[in-house]
Amino acid sequence: MNKSKISNFFFLVVIVLLIVPQTRTSIQVVLHKAIALVNPVSIRKENKRAKLTDYDWNLIDENEVVFNFKNNKGKVIVVNFWATWCAPCIAEMPSLQKLYDTYGDKVAFMFITNDPLPKIEDFKTKHNYTFPVYLRRFNTPEILITKSIPRTLLIDQNGEILIDKSSAVDWFSVKIRKEIEKLIKAI
Repeated sequence: MNKSKISNFFFLVVIVLLIVPQTRTSIQVVLHKAIALVNPVSIRKENKRAKLTDYDWNLIDENEVVFNFKNNKGKVIVVNFWATWCAPCIAEMPSLQKLYDTYGDKVAFMFITNDPLPKIEDFKTKHNYTFPVYLRRFNTPEILITKSIPRTLLIDQNGEILIDKSSAVDWFSVKIRKEIEKLIKAI
């Protein structure tokens, strides 16, 4: 076999793997994990930060109990919009779980999805995730309305949005942990 036929064969195999649903998501997750490692996150400069002023937002927790986002006012908050079927979301989840494991007692974590509760439970069980998940109900503050996932925000205790990132990221990076440590000390 010549080089051209070999490369055509591998190209065809990759195309088939991307078409087959059972392998497509796995391949996409691996690609997004690689992207997450080099995807930069910047902390917004003070004069460029948007501010969350409306905290009145009802959500449903995993026990189907109403939770109002205003319970987080005055806290450092990580908000992550995601879905169980979203490859970039799946790719960044291990780093978000590590962040939650490290700061879950000092920072309010809000993992928000529209997926049905049984699907969320299966997903969390399969991956041994322990972070809290919430379903949107109504009254989403305008600044938090999103059309793309994943979208993750780091909000300080004054409501200033320091990070607003859409795409897979390594959320357990040194840069992000240093910023969270700084915010925790300021409380």
